[in-house]
Amino acid sequence: MKADVVIVGAGPAGIFTALELLKKGSRQKIVMVEKGQSIENRRCPKHQTNKCMNCKPYCHITTGFSGAGAFSDGKLSLSYEVGGDLPTLIGTDLAQETINYADKIYLDFGADTHIEGLEYPEDRKEIRKRAIQAGLKLVDCPIRHMGTEKAHDIYLGIERYLQENGVEILFGHECRNLILENDVCKGVTVSDRRQDFEISAKHTVVATGRRGADWLEKLCAEHNIAHAPGTVDIGVRVEVRNEVMEMVNRVLYESKLVGWPKPFKNKVRTFCQNPGGFVSQENYDNDLAVVNGHSYKEFKSDNTNLSILCSHNFSIPFNQPIAYAQKVGELTNMLANGQILVQRFGDILDGKRTWQKELAQSNIRPTLPDVVAGDITAAMPYRAMMNIINFIQAMDYVVPGFASYETLLYSPELKFYSNRVKMDTDFNTSLQGLHCLGDSSGWTRGLMMSSAMGVLMGRKLAEEG
Repeated sequence: MKADVVIVGAGPAGIFTALELLKKGSRQKIVMVEKGQSIENRRCPKHQTNKCMNCKPYCHITTGFSGAGAFSDGKLSLSYEVGGDLPTLIGTDLAQETINYADKIYLDFGADTHIEGLEYPEDRKEIRKRAIQAGLKLVDCPIRHMGTEKAHDIYLGIERYLQENGVEILFGHECRNLILENDVCKGVTVSDRRQDFEISAKHTVVATGRRGADWLEKLCAEHNIAHAPGTVDIGVRVEVRNEVMEMVNRVLYESKLVGWPKPFKNKVRTFCQNPGGFVSQENYDNDLAVVNGHSYKEFKSDNTNLSILCSHNFSIPFNQPIAYAQKVGELTNMLANGQILVQRFGDILDGKRTWQKELAQSNIRPTLPDVVAGDITAAMPYRAMMNIINFIQAMDYVVPGFASYETLLYSPELKFYSNRVKMDTDFNTSLQGLHCLGDSSGWTRGLMMSSAMGVLMGRKLAEEG
């Protein structure tokens, strides 16, 4: 098969690359290769079974058109200060301009016009004051909340738009490798699980998301693509009653708090806050179960969940942060018999495990129905665990009740975007014709920054085409 542009991965970065090519009037033949299914064919059976069925050959939550975005809470962070390190590569002004542009595209496809975090200035000042007193930094970031069910509809509209305008999307196809000739990328080898075939293209765009970060890292090592190990995030998903988070939920919707707690002073941050949301499970390769969270626009729970993530960097002699995080996840899964583990914060401080009957007696009822009560400290590295404990205690000053005995901590929460591919400002890698985008590239974190990176890639390719 021949194409002008082949895009591996139909997540936000790949989607917006194709969208921008079309918007610029490009007549180049665009082929997208997606391991999962179209958005209308992505279905998680857990809604009926109340337990993870460990779907094969991939998890429908993480794989398919729009990636994990289709089943996420659908929050679009509208500030360049949130979403990764792309602004350090392209500049803050261009990053913010492109975020604003991508946001308008989401609006065109039906995103809610309301922006969270711009109202209640006096309350915002009070939250910031308390954060400063607790030794934390509050990052200003307006949020456009699509909601899980609305995100699904928006990405369905984008999928149909791409197909109606000539973009060929190969669902159920997995990229096996790159086609190289004298350090020039000439396309990709693809499998439909029956046979392998080649797609030749002038430009190959790899945008496989967090789900494909490990795969891309191995590809970089195999083909000597210039890269450096970056950061991996290890943490927990915290769940409290809505009453505890009432002010922060109303004023900010999502609190972006960052700290460097003693004694290690590693960066620790909150991420993906879901007011009235639900804790969820995602399955990665090798049956690795990780925790996440989402929130619907209309359907609400009695709880709010958010992640607390501790950043880890490695260099010498060990430089495989993704492998390190996977081992932490595997050990936690082993303690929970392949599922997600939960423990009450008070039990952690008391040095005891949590029992299922204790969860049933608590004010906070887990929103993940098949979670297993136990001891997350038996698997969490000491350094990460101490960072998390000290950060939660600092959060308690900003949000009184956050560090209550019954606060639930789910594990493992892992974010795989550690492999930092070296590129210039046009996203050219050390291999001519190869470009790497989105979370798997190590430059972005989240829907909006990945979308913005895709927009810029689409413009560059349109100029060359």
